[in-house]
Amino acid sequence: MKDMKAMARPFLALYAMALVIALLGRIGLAVAGGTGVLAFDYISASGVPVLDVICSILTGSAFVAFLFAAGLALCVSTAGAVLYGALASRAEGDAGAPAVLPRPLTAFLWGWATALVALVCLMIVALGILSAVQVGSMSSKLPGLPIIVVGVIGFAAFLGTLLGAASMVVCACVARWRTGHSLEMALVVAVAACGAVVAALTVGTFSALNVASISLPALGGWFAADVVANVAMLFGAKVYADKMSLAS
Repeated sequence: MKDMKAMARPFLALYAMALVIALLGRIGLAVAGGTGVLAFDYISASGVPVLDVICSILTGSAFVAFLFAAGLALCVSTAGAVLYGALASRAEGDAGAPAVLPRPLTAFLWGWATALVALVCLMIVALGILSAVQVGSMSSKLPGLPIIVVGVIGFAAFLGTLLGAASMVVCACVARWRTGHSLEMALVVAVAACGAVVAALTVGTFSALNVASISLPALGGWFAADVVANVAMLFGAKVYADKMSLAS
């Protein structure tokens, strides 16, 4: 029972963060559905949004398999941010390893690497749920393999700014905890504040992506806004962490 009480606050904080993310996601979906960014009804016609065309193949067993693939990618991404925060908060000499300092550059680089691994895991599983006919049909409409590889690496770098920001925010929460504040509350507040920004930008990005004919300038503008916001959170969290470290 004593161990249960000791573990209660961390687990309750985890559940609170999960509920905050779920609520933000529900709000985002409501906005996306109300504004027509996403359509939740089956569409069988020409000139439909891109995501409706892609997701039309995810039925039955393929849908279940894709849920596993997406869950794996999300778990890898989340674990990467948590691992970075844990390593950066480790005291010197812990487990016989030297302490490491949280820095925006290393947070971004490890975020990039984590995003790339997550995407590779997603692709490995996704390719196994498509029939040979589907793969052949999609391959005929896609650019060559070198361009696809470059595109995946570039997209991973974009996601790397988000995972890097998440990693640095975790470090900022740990730095605040070291000054005597509640780590659990800091994490819940950070998830709510940063999550709201990410949710709003995600809806905007999907509004430019999920259309029958994609406008590259509009999509590029939203991607640029995403990167700017991620970088702002990345360096903002670093400044806050340094401030908390000086106060401790």
